[in-house]
Amino acid sequence: MEHNFEGASPAFYTVREAARILRVVPATLYRAIREDAFPALRIRTRYVVPAAALHELMAKAAESGGCVDVAKLAAERRTAREVERLIGGDR
Repeated sequence: MEHNFEGASPAFYTVREAARILRVVPATLYRAIREDAFPALRIRTRYVVPAAALHELMAKAAESGGCVDVAKLAAERRTAREVERLIGGDR
């Protein structure tokens, strides 16, 4: 069965597309992804950025009226995962 996705919003963006949306150079976004400071999905050697994550970050920035620090959000995610691993790992 074939699907026609023309006109549909993408589920993922390439790093280059996401960087263009964010108005940063792709190298900056690649660096943030490798440092676990920006959400991405790695498929073998290629990264893609979930559209939902990108839109969520943009919405947070718009709602807060201030600066959203994705590195801080990533650190909070890592801490939450570590806490979950420590307290929930034995269950």
